[in-house]
Amino acid sequence: MTPADPARDETPLARLAALHGVATSYRPSPDRTVAVSDTAVTAALAALGVDASTPDAVRHALAARETELRERLLPPTVVGWGGRPPAALAALPDGTRLRVETEQGEIRASAEQLPPGVHLLHVTAPDGRTADAHLVAAPARLPAPPARSYGLLVQLYSLLSGRSWGMGDLGDLAELTAWAGRALGAGFVQVNPLHAAVPGAPTDPSPYRPSSRRYPDPVHLRIEDVPEFPYVEERARLRALLERAARLRETVLDKGALIDRDAVWELKREALELVHAVPLGPGRRAAYADFLAEEGEVLEDHATWCALAEVYGSDWQNWPSRLRDPRSAETARARRALLDRVDFHCRLAWLTDAQLATAQRTARDAGMAVGLIHDLAVGVHPGGADAWAQQEYLAGGMSVGAPPDAFNARGQDWGLPPWRPDRLASCGYAPYRRLLRALLRHAGALRIDHVMGLFRLWWVPQGQPPTEGTYVRYDAEAMLAVLVLEASRAGALVIGEDLGTVEPGVREALHERGVLGTSVLWFERDWEGNGQPLPPERWRTDCLATATTHDLPSTAARLTGEHVDLRARLGLLTRPLDQERAAAAADTREWLALLSRLGLLKGTGGGGSAVAEEIEIQAVHRFLLRTPARLVGVWLPDGVGDRRPQNLPGTWDQYPNWRLPIADADGRPMTLEDLAAAPRLHALVNVLRGRGTPGEDDGEPPRAAGAGA
Repeated sequence: MTPADPARDETPLARLAALHGVATSYRPSPDRTVAVSDTAVTAALAALGVDASTPDAVRHALAARETELRERLLPPTVVGWGGRPPAALAALPDGTRLRVETEQGEIRASAEQLPPGVHLLHVTAPDGRTADAHLVAAPARLPAPPARSYGLLVQLYSLLSGRSWGMGDLGDLAELTAWAGRALGAGFVQVNPLHAAVPGAPTDPSPYRPSSRRYPDPVHLRIEDVPEFPYVEERARLRALLERAARLRETVLDKGALIDRDAVWELKREALELVHAVPLGPGRRAAYADFLAEEGEVLEDHATWCALAEVYGSDWQNWPSRLRDPRSAETARARRALLDRVDFHCRLAWLTDAQLATAQRTARDAGMAVGLIHDLAVGVHPGGADAWAQQEYLAGGMSVGAPPDAFNARGQDWGLPPWRPDRLASCGYAPYRRLLRALLRHAGALRIDHVMGLFRLWWVPQGQPPTEGTYVRYDAEAMLAVLVLEASRAGALVIGEDLGTVEPGVREALHERGVLGTSVLWFERDWEGNGQPLPPERWRTDCLATATTHDLPSTAARLTGEHVDLRARLGLLTRPLDQERAAAAADTREWLALLSRLGLLKGTGGGGSAVAEEIEIQAVHRFLLRTPARLVGVWLPDGVGDRRPQNLPGTWDQYPNWRLPIADADGRPMTLEDLAAAPRLHALVNVLRGRGTPGEDDGEPPRAAGAGA
């Protein structure tokens, strides 16, 4: 990539790209602008259905787009905030008549004070021109959390109990929320995305590259909690499965084995086949019928993909050509032929939904003000169920990623097909609305991974390096309005993961609409000043403040410098080892010095001992309490001194990403029962509850669970 040439912005290709939201340059830093190649721009336009392959094609497409924008009365989707009419209506000719058909079935002649919802707007201009648009009427802002609270952050698969089948499940999640709410006074539990994975051997263990974001993965089911489980007739087979599950659990907890998602699913699938053979009682049958009716075609598509994947493999792009279209006659015939398998996968979706509901209900019954915080991944696997069913809304031949920056000179390709902004707008964001509704159904809050993607995404053409990508814009106002609308309907908070390089204005726009941010201690520095750690009073209020995340070193590893040694062993360092160690040590010293000046770090005379490390971790969390952050999150492995990151970006098979159980400081796996009895975890929780702190002014501790709810 080369520095941008201002004259290039006036070329026909650049003008055409701008009219379709495709960038011809980007700014990796405030003082640097980089030009995007014409090849990348042309490929992005092609994915949007715009032919820019030749100069003549560009001129024709440019003229057509300019005419379309000049003559249209309204964009396909408009937004009204807080009962006010959409700003786009101000540009209509005087005398234009409005007709609004609300979601609730009312007919109105004005766009003032509409009820929240996605309504149909029809306008007629004095010259006879007409236009139809979707009108998103959203609350002006999401409400703030009811009270300051702290909570736990955990990767569910890593949370094994004495009842798990080799990985954490929804039964464990319900148990965790009940304990954390009642015994620890926690206000929330945040989990990794529970989206349905792409089946296969081996399954991609990353929860951030799923087959479907619309349905959770049945591998998370607690089999024994399915109501039909006690009535399985083949008891000998069931006993054998339970014995194998116990052995699988023991290999992880007692023998140091990694979590084997495929082995877990093999056992659970066999057990669920036995459960599926048990007839539903009349009440259960009625509830299942209601679920099928409510989910409709969306669930039918998902279950059909699952059934076809059992026959043809888990990448629909390699299926027979006529089955690649979810609406084809051949697909309809295949669905009928596989009706029992389709019903099996529909049933799994229903059972998983029910156990998710139980987990959230348990959290609220335990007094949690928020409850479960679910996580929404950026996108889906290109060969999975959502990519098959939603082809018309996705940009074929494109993948989401990130441009080159100071941390990754080659850029990133995440292998996820992006939404087409034009198709979303034309349908009133229907698939996006359905997705949010599904995730918010059993959530007290929703975390949006890479929330900057509501504004723009880096599109990488298939087969090209990430350096050959470009940014494509989305209608951020519409994306935010739909998000605020659905979250307000669910009574849920929204937390945007806004770490790293963020385009100017994005955080401000999110804050205006009540979307909380994410602040991680080690990244919070005075970047516009002296670069030193940011004092607690200068942190933002509307955020979830944490010491670390699933993609970062644990706090213990950060304090000891072990994260540098790990990256060195895996060949991931970009500088000599001694330089990396020195930089990491300096970073840690600066933070510990600030903690000491604030009176938060006392009794660490042991100098590097395990006791000193534990006290330092407590001091880090006392610091988080000093900030005004509305939510304070504790990475659960930090509570027991776990050294290992759950995911090490930049690795694939060099490191066991997404396959590690929670462990203590010596690497011994710990069950949920062990965690509940761990003195070290309870000592950290006492800090968060304002007990046993070294000073009187450590900030307002989060209230006990349920306070202010």
